[in-house]
Amino acid sequence: MSVQTAILACVLWPLAGALAVAACGERRRNLREAASLLTATSLFAVVAGVLLPAVSAGGRPRVEVCEVFPGVPLAFELEPLGMVFALLASGLWIVTTLYAIGYMRGHGEEHQTRFFVCFALAIAGALGVAFAANVFTLFVFYEAITLSTYPLVTHHGTPAAQRAGRLYLGILMGTSVAFLLLALIWTYTIAGTTEFTPGGILAGKAGEGTISVLLALFVFGSAKAALMPFHRWLPAAMVAPTPVSALLHAVAVVKAGVFTVMKVVVYVFGIDLVGSSAAGEVLTWVAAATILIGSCVALTKDNLKARLAYSTISQLAYIVLGAVLANELSILGGGMHIVMHAFGKITLFFCAGAILVGAHEGDVSRMRGLGRRMPFTMLAFLIGSLSVIGLPPLGGAWSKWNLALGAADAGQKAILGVLMVSSLLSVAYLMPVVARAFFSEPAGEPAPKGKGEPNGHARGEAPLLCVLPPVLTAAGCVALFFFAGELQALLEGIELR
Repeated sequence: MSVQTAILACVLWPLAGALAVAACGERRRNLREAASLLTATSLFAVVAGVLLPAVSAGGRPRVEVCEVFPGVPLAFELEPLGMVFALLASGLWIVTTLYAIGYMRGHGEEHQTRFFVCFALAIAGALGVAFAANVFTLFVFYEAITLSTYPLVTHHGTPAAQRAGRLYLGILMGTSVAFLLLALIWTYTIAGTTEFTPGGILAGKAGEGTISVLLALFVFGSAKAALMPFHRWLPAAMVAPTPVSALLHAVAVVKAGVFTVMKVVVYVFGIDLVGSSAAGEVLTWVAAATILIGSCVALTKDNLKARLAYSTISQLAYIVLGAVLANELSILGGGMHIVMHAFGKITLFFCAGAILVGAHEGDVSRMRGLGRRMPFTMLAFLIGSLSVIGLPPLGGAWSKWNLALGAADAGQKAILGVLMVSSLLSVAYLMPVVARAFFSEPAGEPAPKGKGEPNGHARGEAPLLCVLPPVLTAAGCVALFFFAGELQALLEGIELR
């Protein structure tokens, strides 16, 4: 298989998997889930086995599907930043599918076929975003992610789920059409192209005011990055099943947002232009405010998924911060944090779902003594928490270290303070969960089982497929500390100028 063929196959293969899942339906659920796992595993094998070696060797293979407008093709091109996102999305799809099988069965969820179909469609969108050769192609697949995940957010069909879905679709579609599409068209009129080009395509083609407005349009138009004030969709979407939360927070949705910001900064504006712009300075402080406010709000939330949602808002702003600080170290730190945060946060959401399935608890205040009944789940939660906090020997330490170096290189001493305070706030909202679980006496009997809840797990771990995935991703948090050099080497291949 040629690399060009493999690129197209990686975008289309999840679509084929979605069709296979739909054909199996609810009656043949074993075959349906086998099709999901086989699609996910084979996709990662092609991404890691065919595409990664080509990029690591310095290649930038390209495929043009068709020319949509003069000089604006629907096209794909491999480069290191997109390769990282593709590896992340395809790799975590495997463990998330395993987890979803255990959770959806254990929790007695309805419409499981629709769930797995939409999940596959979202991964196809994520791969399209990762491989996009220009802003137009990225925009098309960015919207595809929004549309394919809307049924996942509204999965339960309750009034709360419907309200969350309207907010989700309203903010994400509204900002992308009002801001991102406008920025795309404006960029095309100025530069005559929307191609992602090392060093950017706008330098010397527009004044400071235009550049500042364009940058703001791109950043706020990528509302999947959940930068305040366009963040409310993210905590609202927590009404969805926990595997959806994992998809939103780690695999596809929010990572598509921060990836878009980084890709546009590096390949549309160029780091030199962003670093010298007034908008870059303003957005630096917007990101810093989001980091601190998100952490402070997380402290007030008793519901574990809500606490983790605001943690995600804070942690995503680290990546936006790395992009708008616009130097080599900050871009490296932001790129690494895409991966490090994904592994840490997906571990935490997996654990939250396992607690819900195994102990029927969702509030932190009711998790006293839970570590004695669910030791594997809570140990995985501890490891994921320490990685999100940024402590060695866990992967999050490296991304936060490089972001701090980037802030120092930019002369932003106050931002260094923000990063340190944020880590302390992360300790404050994550460690009480672990402390209650391991060092507090149980409050009493587990909450009574409700309709659709599993039987036989109230006094122990959740089913194996709800426990194994967080154990695996927690191990990944550790492995990323010791093998971060490989990730750094890949990201250092980004052509910044």
